[in-house]
Amino acid sequence: MEAFGQFIPLLLIFGIMYFLLIRPQQKKVKEHAAMVSALRRGDQVVTQGGLIGKVTKVKDDNEIEVELAEGVKVRVVQSTIATVLSKTEPAK
Repeated sequence: MEAFGQFIPLLLIFGIMYFLLIRPQQKKVKEHAAMVSALRRGDQVVTQGGLIGKVTKVKDDNEIEVELAEGVKVRVVQSTIATVLSKTEPAK
């Protein structure tokens, strides 16, 4: 019984760490994955490098094509998209 009493503070610390650090981080990762998977042509995005552009093509192999300026297109890995500034309406 004495040995179990010594583990109670450790269990409490782990529980607090889980709810304050681990769980919110997992939720954020899921939200980012959902945002990235919902990208489509015409969305205005910001990359983690700070570049703002418009999605011109969504490829199957985890990359997208972003137009930074007229005639300037770059290939970007989907997971490096930080935020979506504006979404386009889905085609009917």
